[in-house]
Amino acid sequence: ARWSEAAVGTNAPGTAVAVDHPVQVFAAEHFIRRVQPWTCAAAPVHDPRTGRVIGAVDITGGDGLAHPHSLAFVQAVARAAESHLALLSPPRAMTDGPLELTALGRDEAQLVVDGRKTRLSRRHSEILVLLARHPEGLTGDELLCALYEDESVTPVTLRAELARLRRLLGPGLLDSRPYRLTRPVESDVTVVERRLGTGAVTAAVAAYAGPLLPGSTAPAVVRLRRRLADGLRTALIARRDPDLLADWARAPWGEDDLDVWRALSSVRPAPAVRSRLEELESEQALPLGWGQRSGRMRPEPR
Repeated sequence: ARWSEAAVGTNAPGTAVAVDHPVQVFAAEHFIRRVQPWTCAAAPVHDPRTGRVIGAVDITGGDGLAHPHSLAFVQAVARAAESHLALLSPPRAMTDGPLELTALGRDEAQLVVDGRKTRLSRRHSEILVLLARHPEGLTGDELLCALYEDESVTPVTLRAELARLRRLLGPGLLDSRPYRLTRPVESDVTVVERRLGTGAVTAAVAAYAGPLLPGSTAPAVVRLRRRLADGLRTALIARRDPDLLADWARAPWGEDDLDVWRALSSVRPAPAVRSRLEELESEQALPLGWGQRSGRMRPEPR
């Protein structure tokens, strides 16, 4: 069968490959009428050396698949396939160059090692972000506190994750006692922080692709995500550049940011801006819990 989106329109495997993102397609969302009784979930699989999409993992069935767990399942299988392909790849000569970590605006970070791209699982993404922040290393207890809200998680669970990560990275990159990376890391988080620190607000905003690992609930990642976003917001509001404020306010992570909309309204009081500000101020005045009843997402508390 040929399931490319160009051939048969919207469908989970073809659309996942076309947009390079996990996709779930429910019933009548399919373009072809004869497959509309089905529900499908698919996630793309990437070549670990080049990052190129080489296929998709798909699961198709009846109404029982119309559940978020179906999408999470195919994502997990796709990541496992990529990890296995990475282990099968021929070893590359090690260099002394830095590792490149991209973690902004995505739930699964991308790591580049000597030109080889690897998409990390959510947990491995969190571990790499934290180790990149601490080149001196972190003990097992420190990592447990940084990663898990549930205090009942045992060190055995963490050691298993680190063992899988060590195999994925290859020999010599992840050391222990304390856990640390043996080569420096250049991350997009560091780029934004460095530019903010020098007052290059426009350049910092340009490098900010979105919140850090937005789906992560790891306590240390949540703190870093909020600190980075708040630093950018504070700099934008102080700068009072209408174009920069407008870009932030219209981004998915800024569309409900009341402080930014107020700042934008003060420097660009266009009717559309005033209308959106009034809408947000009305929502803020509503009783707690209204957002859940209406189905509207509230921003993270600051």
